[in-house]
Amino acid sequence: MAERRQAIIAAARELLTTTGVAELTLRALSERVGLAKSNVLRYYDSREAVLLTVLDEEWAASLDDVEAALRDLPAAAEPGFARAVAVAGRVATTLARRPVLCELASAMATVLERNVSLEFARGFKTSAAEHNGRMTRLVAEHVGLPEPAAAQFTEAVVVTTSGLWPYTHPSEVSAQVTAEWGQPAPAETFADQLAELLANHLVGIVARGQATQQPQP
Repeated sequence: MAERRQAIIAAARELLTTTGVAELTLRALSERVGLAKSNVLRYYDSREAVLLTVLDEEWAASLDDVEAALRDLPAAAEPGFARAVAVAGRVATTLARRPVLCELASAMATVLERNVSLEFARGFKTSAAEHNGRMTRLVAEHVGLPEPAAAQFTEAVVVTTSGLWPYTHPSEVSAQVTAEWGQPAPAETFADQLAELLANHLVGIVARGQATQQPQP
């Protein structure tokens, strides 16, 4: 059973390299893996459950990448703005290298989570909480923040990535208008915009923490 489930996930990954989340159908997935749709549904209760499983694996792998990217930054004894910018930049760069993760994250709350069983949702949410906890601990260590403050940044990573991806990957018509205005293709700006937004957010968390530690007049 595990082998068949992994084959379905592999097929979904292959399809996601050439088609968007909205266009990836259960029929296309079943044809790619060589199973009837009913057989695919024996292993995953919906197309959305398959895609959320891919998202879960992508998020776990991205955290391995983040940890490696931060490895040459020594642990921070004191919070600092420069360190916050560096950490945020490395997080953003790592995520931008995983377009499948970013697209799936952008569809998670509005589409994918709306057609799964309660049992699947429990497992997915538990795994997501574990991933978020790992990101929080990495940021806390490398920026010198208490974990509650670092958890705010983790939430910002998820929300910002999810919102920015569709904004920078618009319809062909919207992209054409951008080109007519002489602006860069929106997709080309994703990594830089993500780095800027995450850096501003993390610097703000650091600054707010420092302000609360100052003696009040």
